[in-house]
Amino acid sequence: MDPIDAGAGGLLRQPKAVWATAGASVAAFMGIGLVDPILPSIAQGLDATAGQVSLLFTSYFLITAFAMLVTGFVSSRIGGRRTLLLGLALVVVFAGLAGTSDTIGQLVGYRAGWGLGNALFVSTALAVIVGAAAGGSAAAILLYESALGLGMACGPLLGALLGDASWRYPFFGTAALMAIGFLGITVFLKEQPKPARRTSLLDPLKALGHGGLASVAASAFFYNYTFFTVLAFTPFVLDMTPYASGAVFFAWGLLLAVFSVLVAPRLQRRFGSLKVLGGSLLLLAADVLVLGYGGHTTAIACTILSGAFIGVNNTVYTELALGVSDAPRPVASAGYNFVRWFAAAAAPFFAPRIEEWTDIHVPFVVAAVTAVLGAVVVAVRREALTHEAAETEPRHAAEDGVTVFAN
Repeated sequence: MDPIDAGAGGLLRQPKAVWATAGASVAAFMGIGLVDPILPSIAQGLDATAGQVSLLFTSYFLITAFAMLVTGFVSSRIGGRRTLLLGLALVVVFAGLAGTSDTIGQLVGYRAGWGLGNALFVSTALAVIVGAAAGGSAAAILLYESALGLGMACGPLLGALLGDASWRYPFFGTAALMAIGFLGITVFLKEQPKPARRTSLLDPLKALGHGGLASVAASAFFYNYTFFTVLAFTPFVLDMTPYASGAVFFAWGLLLAVFSVLVAPRLQRRFGSLKVLGGSLLLLAADVLVLGYGGHTTAIACTILSGAFIGVNNTVYTELALGVSDAPRPVASAGYNFVRWFAAAAAPFFAPRIEEWTDIHVPFVVAAVTAVLGAVVVAVRREALTHEAAETEPRHAAEDGVTVFAN
């Protein structure tokens, strides 16, 4: 059955707890791309270089990667609701503090604390939505992917609108939105049953011992380097006003959302997940290569177009990570994210430095190569990645009380 058809009927008929969690998820994902349109403004306001400003992404995702080993440990002990609230509270505090920064060092540090809070929230939100949603896990995952796409699209737009007055305002705006999300979850979400087995700190690493999951994580590592080269480095290349840059990344986010939620499932059904993923990675590689060597208008068009390939990749990678191994879904997701977020931390750090060592084109050549490497891993490890999610459905259903979303 088409995932869209399976989930669309119940998508809008959800409990208030699900809408509260999904709404907070939109705000959480907005925080990822929020700084994109204002990176040049931050650099100017704090007298920082592009390399220093890029550390806003590096510190955020480096902490996020390590936090993946902690989130399951925490949520299996204090419950999903309290973990969500803890994550939201940390984001409110550190996003607010980020807006008061006087130096780039302070801002990078506060952004790291923000990353910890976001990791606690985002890693738990999907499980909470699946557990509380009506209409089965297909509708729940569709709703979650919609929240991700909407957040990624609106983050740059909010950053542009508020950042046009001051680079500080987007941080205060995010803190306010997450505070609203905190109140919504406090009021509408009841505590869900804790897992029968507590997750240890080493469980996500042990889960990576499964060849299929390790292969997905390795491929996603290379892909995420490409993804975050586009997200974190391209604003400096485009060199546009916050409004113009925000419009570009809003269009990019819309394509990401549409292709993630509507296009990817249909392509998977017709061609299979691995063919879709491999083809999309190669197309992304070609796109970023043209982005790096094209003129300004071409760079804008390729930046927007990359959202389509990124949307497809995000959906396929998520489903593979959740279904390729027999590990509990939260544990498999934590291990997978632990690996891939390191690339999200590395790309913003290395891209501006590669430009300094060479020229402005080479960071995109490197990004194209990493996308190709991601496709190579998919091709070489094809046998390990063909494990069907349906084979693990009974085990996952017994572990978390929900139906597994099958490809």
